[in-house]
Amino acid sequence: MRAVVQQGFGGTEQLSVQELPDPTPGEGEVLVRVTAAAVDRGTWHLLTGLPYVARPYVGLRSPRFPVVGRDVSGTVAAVGAGVTGYAVGDRVLGTADGSCAELAVVPVIRLVPLPEGLDPVASAALPISGLTALQGLAKAHRGDGVRTGDRVLVIGASGGVGSYAVQLAASAGAEVTGVASAAKADLVRDLGATRVLDYAAGPLDDGTRYDLVLVVGGSHRLRDLRRLLVREGTLVVAGGENGGRWTAGAHRQLLAMLWSPFVSQHLTGLVSAERAEDLQVLVEHAAAGRVRPAVDRTFSLEETPKALDHLADGHVRGKALITL
Repeated sequence: MRAVVQQGFGGTEQLSVQELPDPTPGEGEVLVRVTAAAVDRGTWHLLTGLPYVARPYVGLRSPRFPVVGRDVSGTVAAVGAGVTGYAVGDRVLGTADGSCAELAVVPVIRLVPLPEGLDPVASAALPISGLTALQGLAKAHRGDGVRTGDRVLVIGASGGVGSYAVQLAASAGAEVTGVASAAKADLVRDLGATRVLDYAAGPLDDGTRYDLVLVVGGSHRLRDLRRLLVREGTLVVAGGENGGRWTAGAHRQLLAMLWSPFVSQHLTGLVSAERAEDLQVLVEHAAAGRVRPAVDRTFSLEETPKALDHLADGHVRGKALITL
């Protein structure tokens, strides 16, 4: 099979399309013939090997996952031992440890059927970012989730995670404010935000207090984010690009959790879990029209380095897709 392989940690100069042996699914796994994959900030971090705090997971000296990409949409090519409920030819959606390839192995615990009414290419943008958004919003009201009438602020609203968070919160009946660049404000409004704040225009505090603040971008200090909350509001730090090569902002998640027991508000971090039950909820939202993937543009397998450079330069609105 052809696959986009990462030789080492660094930029897109580390990537090349290579011929690899076809993988074989093991017990509890499915082999998927890839229709489309997606790239996001997580893909970029796996490529660069940064922040260093993630190296025990991504590989200490060389990449643990040499084939890039995680989101995957396609059809079942083979099933491993013990797998039930899937047959060759079934349309599926999930997450793989290397999806920018003609074939990818996916554990069934990270796989769901893809309904006929959903576009298999656009749906490849759903899994990783959609799961992060879904699980982040679920932390509102100390685990009860977003309620009708809540005020929700999404910082990084035009990216992969943010685009889903805006839609999911709005569909739950919340009044959503998105923070994005002025050039992407139209996208955020189209996704369901009532207001859009320009992240470059100055402080976010205009007197509005929110029941939930979901952070998936930016470098705002925790004390400034706390000021945006109502007395018993929830702050969820799911991402950000500050903190340098060692933490890249992950320290804010730890600090939030350490600070939370001493304040009336609920402050927490989020590392999303890739599980089929939550992905099934996303698919149901998409099938019902409550969520649609925000697709910036598509690239061929050979153009994967170009897609990642486009992402790193901050040009992507929603998600960038790789099609085969």
